[in-house]
Amino acid sequence: MKVVAENGKISFHRTYLEMTERPTRPTVPAPAGRHALMRCHWPTLAFYRFLYREVGRPWLWYERSRMSDEALSEAIHDEAVEIYVVYADGTPAGFAELVFDVPGECELRYLGIMPEFVGTGLGRYLLNWAIDHAFDHDAGRVWLHTCTLDHPKALAFYQRAGFRPYRQEYHEIPDPRVAVPLGK
Repeated sequence: MKVVAENGKISFHRTYLEMTERPTRPTVPAPAGRHALMRCHWPTLAFYRFLYREVGRPWLWYERSRMSDEALSEAIHDEAVEIYVVYADGTPAGFAELVFDVPGECELRYLGIMPEFVGTGLGRYLLNWAIDHAFDHDAGRVWLHTCTLDHPKALAFYQRAGFRPYRQEYHEIPDPRVAVPLGK
């Protein structure tokens, strides 16, 4: 991850991507080994914070780490939010958070794999499953955003899955690592 930090600020580009038709690809099978994908209907705040922190640590995910318990509970326990956890050999390996708050749309708000499982095929499997799940729920549009702080191959990964960029923004924010160290 390349982070430009000057005067206590970091800058990055955020790219918004969308898919408006179900891909015509074959189903992506789960990678070899013992895996499970389960919906976490009412995650505890501690479990959700663990997933968010461990998946997002390398990519400077910080927003949800700073939310109060009340605000985080409202965000993840909303009826429009679905959280799915992928497990490898019984160990949480990543998660996807899908939001169905706009009729006919699904926002893939978070998707990621813990560093120990990057490169195993679980990320591709989880993304393709999430896309299929969204379209199975009558979404005519699935969208997400990524940024230059994410994995260097994230944008290409989403584009290979069939997402197309539709907007890009430049952001400069106070460096979150200065105010509150991540993972503490």
